[in-house]
Amino acid sequence: MFPSPMVSSKNWATSISYIASVMYFLLIIFQIPLFRVPCRFGTCKTPIEITSSQLIATEFFPTFVVKVLLYPGAILSSIIKGNTLPSYSKLLDLYNITGLRKYAAVSDLQHLEIVAGSYLSVVGALVGMSRRGRMSLFGTMLIVWGLLRENILGQIHRMFPTKSIQMYPMLIVAVVCAFLSIKKDVRKLIHGSKASRAKLL
Repeated sequence: MFPSPMVSSKNWATSISYIASVMYFLLIIFQIPLFRVPCRFGTCKTPIEITSSQLIATEFFPTFVVKVLLYPGAILSSIIKGNTLPSYSKLLDLYNITGLRKYAAVSDLQHLEIVAGSYLSVVGALVGMSRRGRMSLFGTMLIVWGLLRENILGQIHRMFPTKSIQMYPMLIVAVVCAFLSIKKDVRKLIHGSKASRAKLL
C-alpha cells in the first residue's frame, strides 16, 4: 500500500524542516559570514560575534559561555586558513575582546535591530535543533531589516561609509533555511504546490 498524500506531505515537511534547521544551525554556530557591520570587535560578520561582544561587555553571562559560542567558528576558521587549532584559554585574545568590559560602544545603539536579530538568531539556532519555531526567522529578518535601514540612512545622511555595512549572499541562504525550518509553513507550501499541479492537470 502507498502512503496517503497527507502522511507523505507530513513526512516531507518534517524532513525538509529538520534539514533546514541543521543547515541554519551550522551557518550560525560555525560563524559563516552573513554581513559586515561595525561592532565592539571592530567589525562583526556573524550573529555570534555580535552576541558574544554584547555578553562580554555587559557581563551578563560568564566568560566560558561566550567561549563555547565562539570556539566552533574559531576552529573552522583555523582549518580553512591552515593554521593550528586555537587555544581555548586564549580565545578572547584571538577575537581581540579582552578589554570590552572597560569600554562602552555607542555604535551598538545605532544597530539595535541587528543586535536584537543576532540574539534571536543564535538562540533560535540552538533551540531549533530540538524544538523548531519562528525565532530563527524573526531574528534573521530583523538583521536584514537592520542592514537595509542602516544602508539607507547612511546614504541619506552620510553618517558612515556605505561599505562599512554590507549584506553577504549567505544571509539570503540563512533566511531561506530559517523559513524552511518551520514545519507548518513547509506543509503549506507542499499543499499549495499539490493544489496548483492538480488545477493544471
